[in-house]
Amino acid sequence: MADPKPRKLSLTSRLLSSLKSKKSPNKNRNPSWASSSDVGSEIGPLSANSITSGISKMSFGDEEEVFIDIQTGERRDDTEMLHSLAHHGSFGSLKSENEQRFGEDSIPGERLFESLPEGVWGCVIGYLGMSDLAAFAFCCKTFRGRLGREVWPILNKPENRDEKLQFLVKLDSSLPSHLLCPLCAIYHRRTRIGDEKLKATHVLNPIFNCLYANEPTELPIRTRLVPGHRLPFTFVQLALRALNYGPQYGIPYSKLDRRLKDKESDWTHQIRYYHHKGHLLLRSTSKTFASPGLTLSGQRHLLYSREDYTPYFSVCAHWQNGLLMDLCKCALSHIPVPVDPITSQLKRGPQITLSRPAKAIVTLCGKCRPMRRCPSCPTEYLIEIRLDEDRSEPNPVARFKQTIVVTRWSDLGDGTIPMGSREWMAINGVGEFEGLDSVGKRGISGTFESQNGVAIPGQRMLNLNPKNKTDGEEGDDWY
Repeated sequence: MADPKPRKLSLTSRLLSSLKSKKSPNKNRNPSWASSSDVGSEIGPLSANSITSGISKMSFGDEEEVFIDIQTGERRDDTEMLHSLAHHGSFGSLKSENEQRFGEDSIPGERLFESLPEGVWGCVIGYLGMSDLAAFAFCCKTFRGRLGREVWPILNKPENRDEKLQFLVKLDSSLPSHLLCPLCAIYHRRTRIGDEKLKATHVLNPIFNCLYANEPTELPIRTRLVPGHRLPFTFVQLALRALNYGPQYGIPYSKLDRRLKDKESDWTHQIRYYHHKGHLLLRSTSKTFASPGLTLSGQRHLLYSREDYTPYFSVCAHWQNGLLMDLCKCALSHIPVPVDPITSQLKRGPQITLSRPAKAIVTLCGKCRPMRRCPSCPTEYLIEIRLDEDRSEPNPVARFKQTIVVTRWSDLGDGTIPMGSREWMAINGVGEFEGLDSVGKRGISGTFESQNGVAIPGQRMLNLNPKNKTDGEEGDDWY
């Protein structure tokens, strides 16, 4: 009788048989860490979980347990791997390892610089300015011995005052209780550490004792905000020092925020600050109620201060060169004029015009609606006509009135020294600014408003001075 055909194994059975450990042809070459019987008894029949993971836990001795990869047979110990990454022993062992690597007779850094030839030193020094040479000599004794002490007396001469200020700025992080005075180029001790407050211009508010604090100077150490209020450069220093080095170096920039009311007019101001990439940004929003149908003299009376005939709102030093005041007058002309009462119309003739409800939203034209950017400094303007409530109005019907709102955004610079911050110098009308491209792809207004996650409505950004006029006060277009 013929033997029956062998039964075909299923796929699962063939897979299990292929994964079983095979006996070594050389029985004497068993692993040193376990016998073949131990391995077979430890692994046993493979389950579905072991096929999936491919890792089996094995016991060696009484306590130690390690993981063995069944596919590769590699021993895996995660604990030993983590401990191997740690440094064992004292830091003296690191020193001994470095000595073995570089040799016990390795030259220290100072002696290595001392051994450089004179030509190399002269080449390095030739690329450095006066302030960098002073900082170079201030590093260590080796550099001071090479450069000598003459660099500091030379830096202290009056003609090298700007270079001296650039050198002193490098010491800012080591003097939390002092503040660099740009007038006399000396670090003065702060008299009100942590309690500095911004006050009106007519109030004496020294934050350190300086002999030249009240002396007239051509250096722009203050910038105009609104009539009667200026921002000293020292407060820009304090705000940015606190952000860069710590709260003991200055004050939070939120302490500079103000809500102001002009004493001579109905203008109100809200001034806020924001820090972005090492610079202090300013936003000043000024508004007042505007009557419809103002004449040209009435518009001037509304916009200009009679004290120095400058705008009531915050402006940069180039406001007379561009179209800023013309745009404000254009926006005022869009306020709708209400219809006269019927009795007044009948006095003029038999024809009458019925009154219509006033528009709550005033639409500006293509000239005064877009935002404007000053081409001579990092400043942007936005002019709006809004409907606000006048709570002082006794008649409830006429309580809501149109207001003109002028918002200014400016970059005040990095707060190092006035002449070292091109943004600060530019908004005060000193020096040259590269133009619109240097501000960046994103406007200052968009950067400022993005801090609260609120984006202003999309506006075109146009040039405030398209004809590039520089007449200033001599011109008559601004009047």
